[in-house]
Amino acid sequence: MTLPDPTRSTWRTAWRDWHRPLMLCAALMTALMVLCGVGTAVDGRTLLGESVWVKPLKFSFAFALYAATLAWLLSRLDRGRRLARWGGTVLALAVAAEVGAITLQAARGTFSHFNADQGDPITLALVPVLSLGVMVIVIAQLVVAVVVLIQRTGGKDLNRAISAGLGLAIAGMLIPVYWMVGGIHPRTVTDANGTAIPMYQGHGIGDPDGHGMPLTNWSVTGGDFRVPHFFALHGIQVLLLLTFVLAALSARHIWLRDERVRARLVGSAALGYSVLVAIVTWQAARGQSLIHPDTATLAALAATLLLTAAATVAVVVAARRTAASAAVSAATPPAAQRQVTTR
Repeated sequence: MTLPDPTRSTWRTAWRDWHRPLMLCAALMTALMVLCGVGTAVDGRTLLGESVWVKPLKFSFAFALYAATLAWLLSRLDRGRRLARWGGTVLALAVAAEVGAITLQAARGTFSHFNADQGDPITLALVPVLSLGVMVIVIAQLVVAVVVLIQRTGGKDLNRAISAGLGLAIAGMLIPVYWMVGGIHPRTVTDANGTAIPMYQGHGIGDPDGHGMPLTNWSVTGGDFRVPHFFALHGIQVLLLLTFVLAALSARHIWLRDERVRARLVGSAALGYSVLVAIVTWQAARGQSLIHPDTATLAALAATLLLTAAATVAVVVAARRTAASAAVSAATPPAAQRQVTTR
């Protein structure tokens, strides 16, 4: 799992190696995202105060980004490649089915997840897709993660970013599952067609359907488990971006050219980000909105920020000191070094 050389020929070769089913999935999600964006502009129907097209828009955006990331990742493998590619194919199919069912229900002006309308044959037919699809995605993701974790061919910084990112992604997929199996929260809501729809579950505590925040529609009055789900699912992109930025900066900063230094910086960021996911999960479990943290949440966030910053500064200071010492040693003539040693 080595970083590709930024030349045109290398990028062309790497592009051909990307996992095609996942790339096709990413392309379909991107096209769907555009269509849903148009839908939000021209279709005035709403579900729970937001356009019927917002939910498939959010899902298509998230999975377009994630599928493309995995497609690139699978092209870097050298062990367990066939198993990982099969896992990627299953994941691509499951994502397409899941988002397709969400989009179909949005076009019909009704709810996808948690819909318990027994009188709607289409909803009944889609329930297994929406219920089992998540589990298939999680299992396929676990297969890919296990194969990735046995790789030992890349730089320590990239390996650490990928391992931590996949762990976060798996946690992000399991967080809403944990909440959903924790209890039943029945209620009745009205869809875009004016039909009363019985719902058996929700997204959080205190405000099961989430209201208030623009676009995401995360709750501003209660805990919302979509918050840690989002943060954890996209942690891998954050860490990979950090890895690429550090690699690029190493051309200008000598102390960043040691991959062990970059790996420590990525590790510090991964630890801080993981604690952040834990904090927002804890916040949601207490029925607290993301934008209305209490003193305990603010204290936890401040402590995480300070510890992450301290760890980062310690790594940077040590790396700069080591690089400076190496530069002095390299600049000292051999005879002078022998004299110093003799003295």
